[in-house]
Amino acid sequence: MQNKSHQVRIAQLGAYPFERLKALFDGHTPNPELEPIDAGAGEPRLPLPSFVADTLNANLTGFSKYPSTVGSIELRTAIAAWLKQRYGLESIDPATQVLTANGTRESLFAIAHALVNPDAPDDRRPYVLMPNPMYQIYLGAAITAGAEPWFLSCSEATGFAPDLAAVPEHVWTDTALVYVCSPSNPTGWIADEDYFRKLLELADRFDFAIVSDECYSEIYWQQRPAGLLEVAENLGRTDFSRCLVMNSLSKRSALPGMRSGLIAGDAKLIRQFTKLRSYTGPATPLPLQHVAAAAWSDELHVEQHLDVYRASLKAFFDVYGGEIPSGSFFVWLPVADDEAFALAAYTQQSVTVLPGTYLGAADQNGINPGTGYIRAALVDGPESAAELARRLKAVVI
Repeated sequence: MQNKSHQVRIAQLGAYPFERLKALFDGHTPNPELEPIDAGAGEPRLPLPSFVADTLNANLTGFSKYPSTVGSIELRTAIAAWLKQRYGLESIDPATQVLTANGTRESLFAIAHALVNPDAPDDRRPYVLMPNPMYQIYLGAAITAGAEPWFLSCSEATGFAPDLAAVPEHVWTDTALVYVCSPSNPTGWIADEDYFRKLLELADRFDFAIVSDECYSEIYWQQRPAGLLEVAENLGRTDFSRCLVMNSLSKRSALPGMRSGLIAGDAKLIRQFTKLRSYTGPATPLPLQHVAAAAWSDELHVEQHLDVYRASLKAFFDVYGGEIPSGSFFVWLPVADDEAFALAAYTQQSVTVLPGTYLGAADQNGINPGTGYIRAALVDGPESAAELARRLKAVVI
């Protein structure tokens, strides 16, 4: 009998990284003599900004109303104002060039379903290009949208930049969408203006969209990262054609539980995405939209958080040694065997880190560039970061 409920594309998905980590740890226990350090998840653990509780309490009646999937005009106006202030944009229309997201995870996933043709013939399936290693949502989005994933290797040889030069022309010809992550999760690489310019030239030549995941834009060691919309406008692309940017309050404002982010850029792509989201898009509750508007309008807490992240990075590398990454709060550390190291860190030092293999995929040459690295998140402040470094140095495999 035919299995009418079998979803082929879902069946193609591998286990999510944290499910793989759970399986790795199954049957093992952390060192009971040490206080656990969870450096596996990128979950900021900083104090709530002072305005959160007051703003939420002042708008509790909003829970009695349905929120719009596009977001309130007040929130979209606050987001547009932040984009102009942060990137020096002359203009961005909150009504046609900005959407809100219930966190960027869902929007990064859903955008592939809005921009990929699932009915293309099998021999011309659209490609979705993504960095490798990566935030695994990109890969899941490509597979479930019916696209062919193509991996842009991010290795030490390329300075961890996704390697555009290695993509064959026939792949570019059939590319529908390219994901960029800057600052990078997990490597900390930051795209410069020249990188974005090259990508925009390719987008014009081969007719594809660029989705720039900029969730770590406000966490950097020295140089403030450029943004895709900023580079586009500097090139005279004031309509931001082919460009979409996604960002979030999860990292910027240390509000991961609020599930609030932004989508901004090309009005044509925004319209197409809005149509899909009118059916599928989860909406952020109105009281939380008021908190989000306050967060996008306040820079003091962002500056305070950046000070903590910089202090944490310095504290870690003062102990561990090595070069501080350009962006994000992750450290991407080479090890002999990433799975063995992660298990040993757990059992010997009561530390949770993520094997790099779980964040990558075997590329066109059968190579997973995440293998031989571990990712650790510095999200608990400088004292914890220094202690994490001491424990990781003590791991024996």
